[in-house]
Amino acid sequence: MLTKILIANRGEIAVRIIRACRELGMRSVAVYSEADRYALHVKKADEAYCIGADPLAGYLNPQQLVNIAKSVGCDGLHPGYGFLSENPLLAEICAQQGIAFVGPDAEVISKMGDKTEARKSMIAAGVPVTPGTDGNLSGLDDALIKAAEIGYPIMLKATSGGGGRGIRRCDSDAELRQNYERVISEATKAFGRADVFMEKCVVNPRHIEVQILGDSFGDAIHLYERDCSIQRRNQKLIEIAPSPQLSQEQREYIGELAVKAAKAVGYQNAGTVEFLLDSDDSFYFMEMNTRVQVEHTITEEITGVDIVQEQLRIASGLPLSIKQEDVHINGFAMQFRINAEDPQNNFLPSFGRISRYYAPGGPGVRTDTSIYTGYTLPPHYDSLCAKLVVWAQDWPRVVARGQRALDDMRLFGIKTTIPYYHQILNSEDFKSADFNTSFVDSHPELTHYSLKRDPEELATAIAAAIAVHSGF
Repeated sequence: MLTKILIANRGEIAVRIIRACRELGMRSVAVYSEADRYALHVKKADEAYCIGADPLAGYLNPQQLVNIAKSVGCDGLHPGYGFLSENPLLAEICAQQGIAFVGPDAEVISKMGDKTEARKSMIAAGVPVTPGTDGNLSGLDDALIKAAEIGYPIMLKATSGGGGRGIRRCDSDAELRQNYERVISEATKAFGRADVFMEKCVVNPRHIEVQILGDSFGDAIHLYERDCSIQRRNQKLIEIAPSPQLSQEQREYIGELAVKAAKAVGYQNAGTVEFLLDSDDSFYFMEMNTRVQVEHTITEEITGVDIVQEQLRIASGLPLSIKQEDVHINGFAMQFRINAEDPQNNFLPSFGRISRYYAPGGPGVRTDTSIYTGYTLPPHYDSLCAKLVVWAQDWPRVVARGQRALDDMRLFGIKTTIPYYHQILNSEDFKSADFNTSFVDSHPELTHYSLKRDPEELATAIAAAIAVHSGF
């Protein structure tokens, strides 16, 4: 087994990895920018090292991260998600320095990170893909010709894209002309490449993804699916496992497809194969994420498999601890991304000091976070401040438990998406599991809510006003 892991990330995922390391008897090493000096992952790790004053540069410098790992005696490096987690250069430098990268090798990351190469691999493996271009577009004129062949609506996508960025839907030649340079610009800024390709737009699909695990002995399994259809601008908000919208036959079919995809590229470690489910019940491969997902939590809740520990075991050269026949679904789990955003103001970010935070509890409730009372949420990173996860035996009960847990959570000092999620869970369409990726856009009324003042918060505000008035 590996003995000491550098965690090349921050926030809740860094805390999550630290916990897994501790249970496996591994030492954990955190890195942090000056903006993260008081972050929870820094406090919880066995060791922590500053990577500079710039909020981002250190987290995005693969050579510096590997040098630190090497200098403090780490034999493994976990990239988490985001930042460099899908950058083949980090995996390559780790291999050169004799440090185990907790993820697939650089070649697989590179192949799956290039969306056109990923499409080709899936076609060769017999996995259905969305109709689209065979390779990258050579320019706007080429895009217009291809769009006419495929038929509108189409999706322009950055070849190296991810996280919902570098994607634009076009319904006409005029929109394609308008969006082409925008996608090029987004792709260049976010991913360092101007390459884009085109796919047929599957209108209002369901977004279904499958968790996979593969080891160095050629074994690959799936841990069933997650439904990520509740999303805004291609950013996931609420994730569910398993999907309440699939039949058992569909569930088995998509799981087999995901394993086929993993074996086709010799996949090792944890990954996710993402699909679109059309209204005619056709599945189409969308992409493969070569890292642990934000929403891995709900798969853990329904299967009992600790995905991060499996990652560390695989990176240690050990075989999978479970076989496909050992994996069973138990109940339903739901994850809410508690974002520091104001849903009533076009989801504008709301960073600042957290004046009070209480995590919800009770049966079937889990919170993954890196915040605490008094912590100042820095504006340099994404708006995710906590992941609230609930589990229950069936769909109606997991919805009810989600409502209760959201109500139990107390998070003041910033605006969050908590009240918006209350509205979603109260929607009859959601409660009846009748939703697809258009849910948020087709229910704008859910952002029209009145915030009830918590009695404790109101008392605190009154006391503060009295203190100011009295000159204290």
